Amino acid sequence: MDDAGELERAYRREATRIRAALAVRLGDVALAEESVQDAFIEALEHWQKKEGEAGGVPPNPGGWLATTAWRKAVDRIRRERAGQEKLALLAAAMPPSPVPRGGPGMPAGDESWGSRDEADDLLGLIFACCHPSLSRDSQIALTLRVVCGLTTAEISAAFLASEPAMAQRLSRARKALRETGTAVRVPDPDQLGMRLAEVLAVIYLVFNEGYLASAGRTPARRDLAAQAVALNRLLHTLMPGEPEVLGLLALMLLHESRAATRFDGWGRLVRLADQDRSLWDRALIGEATRLLARAMPMHRPGPYQIQAAIAAVHAAARRYADTDWRRIRALYDRLLLFEPSPVIRLNRAVATRFVAGPQAALAEVEPLAGDLDGYRLFHAVRAELLTELGNHEQASAANERALELAANPAERELLVRRLAL
Repeated sequence: MDDAGELERAYRREATRIRAALAVRLGDVALAEESVQDAFIEALEHWQKKEGEAGGVPPNPGGWLATTAWRKAVDRIRRERAGQEKLALLAAAMPPSPVPRGGPGMPAGDESWGSRDEADDLLGLIFACCHPSLSRDSQIALTLRVVCGLTTAEISAAFLASEPAMAQRLSRARKALRETGTAVRVPDPDQLGMRLAEVLAVIYLVFNEGYLASAGRTPARRDLAAQAVALNRLLHTLMPGEPEVLGLLALMLLHESRAATRFDGWGRLVRLADQDRSLWDRALIGEATRLLARAMPMHRPGPYQIQAAIAAVHAAARRYADTDWRRIRALYDRLLLFEPSPVIRLNRAVATRFVAGPQAALAEVEPLAGDLDGYRLFHAVRAELLTELGNHEQASAANERALELAANPAERELLVRRLAL
């Protein structure tokens, strides 16, 4: 048996579960992460068979790793003189139970978790990593590291940051959680709605960065989008009765259904109107539609459900010309009740263009200039409307401003093409 390969499989299978169990019992995300790392280092040393020596992978790798990680945590606390009170509390606690069941650290939505306690442990870890005391960048980095199991190098590469800078960001986030005494548990009911919104926002930001990268040479980062979908599936498994969890998962799956058609063979961005809809993933669209159908009877609407409904209208149109823009505009009106932001108003104006014409749409766009002057899509939308109205000089200026603000290479190439027309 390949002991190194077995260790890697055990890490991917067990690490997130053990981190969650330790974090809950220790009340310390950083200490849990460090202890799990220590346990895997010890496994690497002890599981390798040497000539004339006992060794090899134990019968229950997950149990061995959980017990070793617990012992490493106690050893770390014992070495810290300031940790005596915490050590006294731990003395009365049972070690985390081994986790013999389950699949990889980021399971699919239909995977069964070993127990309700185990599920609560993982939920507590997710909520701790997305605690509102942390900056959004720190929430994202910590979630990818501690929950998804990405290495610091993988996270820094995904967000075009240096590895030392990302390591410092993670270190500051862990320190902040420790200093604030953040509890690793599911929030109380009176805080659950606000805290869940933080978690969903983090997941969606990770997805958006993967769906269309904000900077760098790569227009999309499929690995990040996949991590976000996997994390949302996990959250859905743990919280099946939350309609906004269903809504966000449906929204991301609807976007993912178009992934194969968003870029051409040259890596150029293909607009929605020009995509080959016969290549859209109908299985993902069907799954998303079923998720929305389950969320609606819960009668707790929210912004992710409404955005998913808008995406579903696009998915239902076999041709771009068949898009029900009146329905989309009505859904944006409803979305504005939840999020009255200028970006939502800009998106509504796009629908207005197809319902009432470019002049009416431009009348909705122009008042947003003060809020959205630094937003590339504001200028891109305005340029399209001005072009349709025959005002080519102003349209060219708007396209040039959009190009100044755009960092994604595929977006920039599209804007250059428009300027050349």
